[in-house]
Amino acid sequence: MTAYQAKFPTAPSIFKFAPQGKSGMMLSELLPYTSKAADDICLMRSLHTEAINHDPAVTFFQTGFQLAGRPSIGSWVSYGLGSENQDLPAFVVMVSQGLGNAQALADRQWSSGFLPTKYAGVKFRAGADPVLYLSNPDGYESAARRRFLDDLGKLNDLKLKDYQDPEIATRIAQYEMAFRMQSSVPELTDLSKEPEHIFEMYGPDARKPGSYAANCILARRLAERGVRFIQLFHRGWDQHGNLPKDLAKQCMQTDQPSAALIQDLKQRGMLDDTVVIWGGEFGRTVYSQGTLTEDNYGRDHHPRCFSMWAAGGGFQGGLTYGETDDFSYNVVNNAMEVHDLHATMLHCLGVDHLRLTFKFQGRHYRLTDIHGKVVKDLLRA
Repeated sequence: MTAYQAKFPTAPSIFKFAPQGKSGMMLSELLPYTSKAADDICLMRSLHTEAINHDPAVTFFQTGFQLAGRPSIGSWVSYGLGSENQDLPAFVVMVSQGLGNAQALADRQWSSGFLPTKYAGVKFRAGADPVLYLSNPDGYESAARRRFLDDLGKLNDLKLKDYQDPEIATRIAQYEMAFRMQSSVPELTDLSKEPEHIFEMYGPDARKPGSYAANCILARRLAERGVRFIQLFHRGWDQHGNLPKDLAKQCMQTDQPSAALIQDLKQRGMLDDTVVIWGGEFGRTVYSQGTLTEDNYGRDHHPRCFSMWAAGGGFQGGLTYGETDDFSYNVVNNAMEVHDLHATMLHCLGVDHLRLTFKFQGRHYRLTDIHGKVVKDLLRA
């Protein structure tokens, strides 16, 4: 019989931290641009979640539940607030690919769940056709499309009167939305009229379609046009043994554009009524997986405490909230659940999380389920 002893040596950070801004917020050297925005962001250091693997943890953050099937946060917001722009969806999603391991990301993460499907997120893609099947086929003119939709709408109206199915009404509305998007989306995604200083602000990848930087510019343009909820996913954060090298690469791709988005919104007078949230689904352990060497500082998933930041929309800039123990293993004060963050985000958008409900299968559901509280200490007085 052979006995093996597991080893989980403590892995100190190989990156330096220093106080930034007037607030003295402690931030990593991997975030030089975010550090310049320290007095505009609210750093939450005491978040914790219930899931330990990526898919259920992302699902939990997106929907307030680990199992798939409930509406995503963007769907809840578009359901609660409606749309300000009749030519664009209320909820838009964009995905960029990082340099690290690309863990799976399913389209159900921005689905409407049991809400009507008109509240689902619409995914924008890089390239000539940002939304699938939006463009007319070759040789098919817009006038012919209009006639086709008019006739199809009449047929759907007949079915709606017969069955009273709200999904038929959604289908009619979405066909009309798609027709209007044939004009609005090309104008939205054409960055050629953006001034040179904007591309310089967002960094070297800003002109590259589908990059995180380009998506940040599109997020600002969408917000300018009244789109309620814009969500950017940047894949590649699943670092274990490859953490020292890939974490630096990921930060290089996201640090400057994220800080630029705050600056851009601020200089346009939009930051006060726009909420920007940045973070992931959980944190990383303080101990290394396996033998600790110069090339292996591999860390594991850690749901018990992790950090996110927020800016704008009433969040208090320059605030560091919450504290962990010396080993960053447990929260020691001002613990925040994901439900608390959801409740606070909705509050900043003018929505009471207790009253944003939808009746499904005999029960009134909400994003925060039976949990959540508004963390008023995060907010400006």
